[in-house]
Amino acid sequence: MHRSPLHSIMYWYIILSVATQYGFSGSTAKGIAASVERSVTEGMLGPGSALPPVRRLAEELGVSPGTVAAAYQELRRRGIVMTRGRGGTVVAPAPAVASRRPPRAPEGLRNLADGHPDHRLLPGRLPPSRPSHAARSHRATPRQACLEETVREWLRPDGVPVDHVTFAHGALDLIARLMSVELRPGDAVAMEDPGYHHLLDLVTALGLRAVPVAVDDQGIRPDALRGALRAGARALVCSPRAQNPYGGCFSAERRDALVDLLREEPEVLVVENDHASAVADAPLHTLAAGELTRWVHVRTVSKFLGPDLRWAAAACDPLTLARHDGRLLLTSGWVSHLLQEAVHGLLTDDGTRALVARAREVYTQRRTALIEELRRRGVAGHGVGGMNVWVPVRDESAVVNGLRSHGWWVAAGARFRLSSPPGVRISVAGLEPAEAERLASDFTTVLGESEATYGG
Repeated sequence: MHRSPLHSIMYWYIILSVATQYGFSGSTAKGIAASVERSVTEGMLGPGSALPPVRRLAEELGVSPGTVAAAYQELRRRGIVMTRGRGGTVVAPAPAVASRRPPRAPEGLRNLADGHPDHRLLPGRLPPSRPSHAARSHRATPRQACLEETVREWLRPDGVPVDHVTFAHGALDLIARLMSVELRPGDAVAMEDPGYHHLLDLVTALGLRAVPVAVDDQGIRPDALRGALRAGARALVCSPRAQNPYGGCFSAERRDALVDLLREEPEVLVVENDHASAVADAPLHTLAAGELTRWVHVRTVSKFLGPDLRWAAAACDPLTLARHDGRLLLTSGWVSHLLQEAVHGLLTDDGTRALVARAREVYTQRRTALIEELRRRGVAGHGVGGMNVWVPVRDESAVVNGLRSHGWWVAAGARFRLSSPPGVRISVAGLEPAEAERLASDFTTVLGESEATYGG
């Protein structure tokens, strides 16, 4: 960008004043890095604040440019700063956990915001298991062979390659571990928009940069993914079905279009989060079947066996397996064998399988009932699969507060969005079809009131 001489003088004045105002000091890389970090932790430098260019700060401190460059490199490695190309080095965004955490549902309201499965459709008890005392063998054999084979039988019919499988303490645990190994602070990650708020928070907390990828009823859009890849995304995190919160599911044609794009970027790690799997009520068209170079397909059981079963299975390419399991070995070491026994017992139990099949049918009925009742009243709701319905609105606060006055509590879309238009998420797991008509009627009333108050 061209700057006039006056603008150039003002720019360098501002940059140099940063070093003076915030007391950057030090004669070594370690000392300079510590002084910058101190300014960040004490709140004198906020997220997005620009640091002086390397040569300018070197002149200010009387050290070599190489010393400042080494300090900046250390700060980047630790996620304190990030580089934005021509935008220079800036303080990394602060983790957004507090801002995206859902507010507590007020007492007395029908809670349709939490996203949890209906507890009445979960197994009532765990199968018996006994602790293993062979502690030293757990690291050598972190995965129980019986559960490993059950996972292969679970994934294989859906077209997921099962040569390499592993376990983790849930999908977020696995994704966080892979991102910390594969990526560096400042790297770009292609993320669904709207998308799962905990994943958006995770990317930010790791010092990574989320690049929004728009979604529709067939999941992420190829044109949006193309833009994210051109923007330098080094990883993609997406859901092939029951996308949260929009409810999109890959069609075979959409999957093929996405695979064609991803094959052109073989170094991009593709993370496919099939979080609803057994209750998604839609066929799986997996990216993992596309012969990609770097990929992982992860499934959890919390939506149909219980939120407290913090376990995930993943199939992946051999390099991803080695990197994930190597880091797991250095941290928790393995997933509890007691937990593995419980999951194996439930996955292979005929009664549990029948209960899961029933849950899938019930969730389909409940989601479809609400979408149909909204459609009858001229309101568009999205939810091809899963437990949520996404309804675009013009003013999220007006709709959430309006429904609250009618006794309903739904989730404002702000915490799921990066740059997509506003909406609200309605979790339908516990919404009986008989209630759908009343909710849709109240929703229509609230939209009318919102239009009268806010002009549409």
